[in-house]
Amino acid sequence: MEALSGRKLRCVLIDDEPLALDVLAGYCAQVPFLELCGQFHDALQALAFVQDHPVDVIFLDIHMPRITGLQFVQLLPQPAPRVVFTTAYAQYAVQSYDLAATDYLLKPIAFERFLQAVGKLRAPAAPAASQPPAAQPETPVAADAMFVKNEHRLQRVAFDDILYIEGMKEYLMIYTAESGKILTLQSFRRVEEVLPPQRFARIHKSFLVALNRIEHVERGKVQIAGRLLPVGDSYRDAFMGLIRTHNQL
Repeated sequence: MEALSGRKLRCVLIDDEPLALDVLAGYCAQVPFLELCGQFHDALQALAFVQDHPVDVIFLDIHMPRITGLQFVQLLPQPAPRVVFTTAYAQYAVQSYDLAATDYLLKPIAFERFLQAVGKLRAPAAPAASQPPAAQPETPVAADAMFVKNEHRLQRVAFDDILYIEGMKEYLMIYTAESGKILTLQSFRRVEEVLPPQRFARIHKSFLVALNRIEHVERGKVQIAGRLLPVGDSYRDAFMGLIRTHNQL
């Protein structure tokens, strides 16, 4: 790929969350040397665009329907554009560097961190034959919050603020200590992938709890913020094992 330092960088955003695309588009608009060429919530549509149009940089989510961001990178035409992963999942960092990603941004992405990533993009890539051994990637700082859909916005929810989460058909009600109740159109599976597993546990098909918020455990129930929540039979053994691990019994 030609050197990128002397002109605008043509970039594409790919994320299945429209509000996440809006955040990144707003960031790109504030950087004079970035030229936003397209925004896609469907990775396959984005792949078709990239195959037909010159693109320098792709800001790419990892968890998407149909194909993942990691799979997407392996389908890119060669020479491939630079890739910056934008995701809520820290566990893919090492794999992303194996795919020669320029950077790995953990959501929620601060504008200052975004600027650090685009700063790396302006340096031309060295030819493979003359490239020095790659430095070990920085270990991403663990996220301390998640963003959830709430009405027409993405709302930040700090992990420390969560008491428990209750499933309500296709919705989740997040009970917090400081922010009250937050209703979001979300699945338990997606939330469980984001929450630190050492701090939260699924205790029932309808309840997920913060371990450090448990007041007591009794007769197949746990109490949090004065409310008794049931522990489902299929979750009991794993939950009690977690409690013992955390020295709470």
